[in-house]
Amino acid sequence: MESAKIMSWESVCSLKDLIPGAGVCALLNGEGVALFYLPGTEQRVFALEDWDPIGKASVISRGIIGDVRNRLVVASPLYKQHFDLATGECLEDDSVALAVYPVRIEGEEVLLAPTS
Repeated sequence: MESAKIMSWESVCSLKDLIPGAGVCALLNGEGVALFYLPGTEQRVFALEDWDPIGKASVISRGIIGDVRNRLVVASPLYKQHFDLATGECLEDDSVALAVYPVRIEGEEVLLAPTS
């Protein structure tokens, strides 16, 4: 049970700070985290590291959300690689992946757990 391993949850924003169908960047312990709010999906908020390891810039939160082979993805705005929102896996290069953060919503607050 993954949630049992999580020591602390940190509030990073409220749901009203998020834009449906788009990304925003939040800070968690000084690191940029890309948050994607998808109303109507089973998991409403996805959180990935904002750093694009291929383009070498903090831009993932500005990417375009889509569906590739029935997988929810974000396309990097720089070189257009697709990253799976649930796993962080890069669809074009399996040697690259983004960190994924556990997300919890309590009331209107979006909480993240730091990855170890």
